[in-house]
Amino acid sequence: MTDSRRVDHNQIRTNQVFTIALLVLAFVLDIPALLAFTAAVMLLSAVFPAWGLFTRVYRHLLVPLGVIRPDLIPDNPEPHRFAQLLGGTCVTLAALAVFAGLEIGWALAALVIVLASLNLFAGWCAGCTLYYWLNRMGVPGFDRSPLRGAR
Repeated sequence: MTDSRRVDHNQIRTNQVFTIALLVLAFVLDIPALLAFTAAVMLLSAVFPAWGLFTRVYRHLLVPLGVIRPDLIPDNPEPHRFAQLLGGTCVTLAALAVFAGLEIGWALAALVIVLASLNLFAGWCAGCTLYYWLNRMGVPGFDRSPLRGAR
């Protein structure tokens, strides 16, 4: 198995913690710009994973300080990137709706909070599940099947 088929799940959990915290903070303090910021970070992370702000904080601050250690496990990175892209798109729509004065925006942000929390606390990734369903249906671009032995 190559290193490209290993995923650091503590990095993913760190991203989820930051995402949940910022979205809750945006709602509690009523700061729509924080929604937009979080969406931009999520989308950038999905398209260019190494450039993601939360990933950089994890790799260049939290790991070197010994706050958290990597948890590399056999896994495909593509479903996680897809999930990040879906979440970032949903938060982008949430920010646009809130800026337009539509309360549905906060509901979309709450949906991302719930789904990220399910992944963080229960280990179930809705975006990953959707990715693998699309893979099973043979949808182009969803080329990776679940790895044997991956959790």
